[in-house]
Amino acid sequence: MTVAADRFTGFVAIDWSGAHGVAHKGIRMARCDRGDAAPGIVAPPGRAWSRQAVLDWLLDHAAEALLIGFDFSFSAPFVERGAHLPGEPDTPSAQALWRYVEQACDDPDLGARSFLEARRGRHFYLGAVDGRKADFLHWRRCEVSRDGARKPSTIYDAIGAAQVAKASFAGMRLLHRLDGRMMIWPFDPVRSQGAVVVEIYTAIAARDGGRPAGRSKIRDAATLDDALARLGSRCHVPLPVYDDHSTDAILAAAWLRNAATRADLWRPAGMTPHIAATEGWTFGVS
Repeated sequence: MTVAADRFTGFVAIDWSGAHGVAHKGIRMARCDRGDAAPGIVAPPGRAWSRQAVLDWLLDHAAEALLIGFDFSFSAPFVERGAHLPGEPDTPSAQALWRYVEQACDDPDLGARSFLEARRGRHFYLGAVDGRKADFLHWRRCEVSRDGARKPSTIYDAIGAAQVAKASFAGMRLLHRLDGRMMIWPFDPVRSQGAVVVEIYTAIAARDGGRPAGRSKIRDAATLDDALARLGSRCHVPLPVYDDHSTDAILAAAWLRNAATRADLWRPAGMTPHIAATEGWTFGVS
């Protein structure tokens, strides 16, 4: 896949949330355009973003040349066991998994908590009563480095501050609604016009911004400006509060602006057509 260096005119990073409810303080959106201006926070339509409001915003901007990054897993491991959810109805593609999750959920605001709770102890770890956490840990191919190291959490681990399960399965409901209406990489070819949605890992943006391993979170203005400068960006407009969600989104948007021109990120060496169709890939893992 070849993506022209000038394919995108705007770059959006969304710090996502799988929390219960309909207004989420954990959702932040930041946007920047070409050039070197720092990303700015996109204000929600109300006091806080809902997942539905994010979906509405995406659809309203689907025709624009935007590269949009979400920090949740777009699919579940498939290659390791030959299924996303062994023992349940077959989902041979990521899109089939999104549809299956959608059909099983009636949670408010595209939530998926009930999906996980109905399968706890079988697919998802939500506490010690479910058994050994190690028995639930399975990884996608993009989550395993060349030296065998793995991401600290997996999509089946649904407990603790580092868990990504709730946000990811809620995100799959959003992706199901975007399917066919917006390009989602790597499941769809990147055409010459329109917005493209990719999965990102904000720790990669922090690393490229000079943050040391294990210290990716930024909670002050000076550190944020230093990381932005390392990504070729000017200083940001001061924020009222320096929380992880806002700084993650700002830094990730600036990182997307740089990463969009890297051919190796659009054609990862380890991403086969089968992996791309079933598990997807994190943009930024080459």
